[in-house]
Amino acid sequence: MNIEKVHALYNAQDFTNAFKFYTELAEAGDADAQTSLGFMYQNGQGCEKDDAKAVKFYKSAAEASQPYALFNLAILYMNGLCGLEHDQFKAHDLHMEAATREVPPAMYEVALMLERGLGCIQSYSEAAFWYEEGAKRGHLESFNNLGALYKEGHGVPKDDARTFICFSRAAEGGLAQGLYNLGLLYDQGVGCEEDHDKALDLCRKAAYAGHEKAKDIIKGLQEDGKIVF
Repeated sequence: MNIEKVHALYNAQDFTNAFKFYTELAEAGDADAQTSLGFMYQNGQGCEKDDAKAVKFYKSAAEASQPYALFNLAILYMNGLCGLEHDQFKAHDLHMEAATREVPPAMYEVALMLERGLGCIQSYSEAAFWYEEGAKRGHLESFNNLGALYKEGHGVPKDDARTFICFSRAAEGGLAQGLYNLGLLYDQGVGCEEDHDKALDLCRKAAYAGHEKAKDIIKGLQEDGKIVF
């Protein structure tokens, strides 16, 4: 059975058969199957959860530069999961390799590490580059964080119009932080006309989406009797 058909079984949540056929393909050296099999072992799908086997298959696929194996392995090193030691330097290297192989969440993670100087030398300009690469591919968190860099002028020129565009894209995708940040722009009239009704509506949406600070603001306004809903 080819890999596309096995992916279809997995997506249909037929984990028993997906696991069986991924195993066959993985043992034949298919790096995509090894990555998927590692994920199934990591999450106990169609099999007993087995961290050691998850790492083994991720590492095998990563040796063949399978993009999502590199990304998944980076997450494990970043958080010290599945029996691997916490290693930010290794995590950064793996995320960078995955990012250069077109993995949008890896672009975001490597940008975050560059912004904070985790496992690498801090560089706002390089962080902005990778956030932009992630944003070009529709990654919502990348849009949000790129907007924050434009707002503060970190690694890029301060640009209220671009800040507004980036936060708007993150908010349109339903990202809680994006909704909250866009609300702040409307509240302060940054990159847009000041509009307190829009700001409040966005803050409410951010609260519904789970943003803790937005929840506190809405709760405070309710207690003050300023809004009822």
